Amino acid sequence: MWLDLYGWMILAGVLAAMILFRVFYRRAGISYRVFALTEIVSVLAVCAGYAAAALFQSWYRYLQTGVFEWGVGATFYGGLIGAAVTFLIFYFLAGHFVCRDQSHIKEFNRMLSLIAPCIVIAHAFGRIGCLLDGCCYGPVTDSFIGLPMRVRGVFEKRVPLQLFESIFLFALGSVLLTLVWKRKGTYNASIYLIAYGVWRFIIEFFRDDNRGSSGIAALSPSQLTAIVMVAIGIAYLLLYRFVLKKFFEGAPAHETE
Repeated sequence: MWLDLYGWMILAGVLAAMILFRVFYRRAGISYRVFALTEIVSVLAVCAGYAAAALFQSWYRYLQTGVFEWGVGATFYGGLIGAAVTFLIFYFLAGHFVCRDQSHIKEFNRMLSLIAPCIVIAHAFGRIGCLLDGCCYGPVTDSFIGLPMRVRGVFEKRVPLQLFESIFLFALGSVLLTLVWKRKGTYNASIYLIAYGVWRFIIEFFRDDNRGSSGIAALSPSQLTAIVMVAIGIAYLLLYRFVLKKFFEGAPAHETE
């Protein structure tokens, strides 16, 4: 079969994110033109993100072994960074030609308010894939919370951090979608960046797989990235509140199909 269980869960997450965006976009105050633009650009971003996730994992493996191997796994942060950069470039580039009324700029924060929970839900499915694949695991345990996992060819009872993170992400995604539904999702992007950054920083202390080196004592690469996520989340919140709000405020665009 061309996809393993991890691959199928990634696919399920991407499909769930696309369905949620399609179902909620009107509630978020996004016009059909910006919705269509976002959907098309998102496909490009997902492809670029997956390639970046594989590249980052290969780079981590190279730092550990000195051998660069492609296709040895994927890392969420690499995918998020690659997808985000690709999305922003093509969103604003294509939007300049597609949205002559600059609606892609006016509705940018509304779009982010819905993109955030879609990413969270997709990630939640991905973590289930990690559980099924036996990666991103916690320490060996005899506790009742442990689950048997195949790690390096050996079945061991380990703390299922992947499952805990998936539950956290589904809960966070539900909260953000509720805010969108109530038309109170203005700060969803910042909430996501801060909440997940804090969660990831903490849970990294309990991961038992090789976390690599960030170059900073006692911090894994994922913890360093988590700090950057929190900083970006706080910066965007303040930037929106005091600078960008006047550009993004206003009644939702008229819906036309």
